[in-house]
Amino acid sequence: MDTAREQRILKFSIGVTVAVSATGFIGGLLVGSQAILFDGVYSLVDVALTLVALAVLRLLGREGSPRFQYGYWHLEPMVEALGGAILALACIYALANSIIGLTTGGHVIRAGPALMWATLLCVSNLGMAAFVRVHAARLHSPLLWLDVRAWLLSGMMSLAVVLAFALALLLEDGDHAHWIPFLDPLVLAIISLAVLPVPLRGAWKAMREVLQVAPDTLDARVQAVMTQFVAEHGYLGFTSHVAKMGRMRFVEIHILTHPDTVIGTIGSVDALRDDIAERLDARGSEFWLTIDFTADPAWT
Repeated sequence: MDTAREQRILKFSIGVTVAVSATGFIGGLLVGSQAILFDGVYSLVDVALTLVALAVLRLLGREGSPRFQYGYWHLEPMVEALGGAILALACIYALANSIIGLTTGGHVIRAGPALMWATLLCVSNLGMAAFVRVHAARLHSPLLWLDVRAWLLSGMMSLAVVLAFALALLLEDGDHAHWIPFLDPLVLAIISLAVLPVPLRGAWKAMREVLQVAPDTLDARVQAVMTQFVAEHGYLGFTSHVAKMGRMRFVEIHILTHPDTVIGTIGSVDALRDDIAERLDARGSEFWLTIDFTADPAWT
């Protein structure tokens, strides 16, 4: 499988992420904003995850090895699960910091400069989310979609910070100016709670693949196709096993026949397999399809 284009996109994403992370760190320290600083930390974590994803893509482009004879497909959902777990922990850490800030009276921020830093981060993050999304959809890459989610989450966090600091500017010199120190930790808490479900859902979905939970859609399609195929040819029945790991789908089908059934030559058997593959649309490189015929129920 050619993953060169995905690798190029991820390399570019890593470069931009490093720049955004540095901007977040510097901006957060200069204006005294934990929310902007968290955006920088989030981006730094994303750099590490993207580097891991890049290494996995290089492995996916190789053939199987004597140790990993089925290839490296299992690494893809493992990276997604790990990434989701780490990002979820980052959100929980940020939430704890925001609660500490709210219970200790908040802190003073420089709203004007903070607004400019947050706007710069917001535009960068959302722009990269849109850019990577186009390539993820075109290449059907789960790892690129993981990168899209990370950029989008960072962009939404930055947008929330922009709105909060705009509100802080409106409150200055007014009757409610005493609430300004609480805005930064409050926004950080809201961002953390809003973002937390996204990496958790991604981690749960990836863990289902790691644990080889049968995907319902693929299982239903195999059952429907094989029920019709067995009825058409008068076979006794079939069993099937399906799993999905990353972009690879594994389908194993055992067809039970009468002991005296005559299928024909090897070419005839291959023609039957071809028919099933066509019905399942399993001709692509993302399918690992195994089909056998037997008259012994013990083999099904």
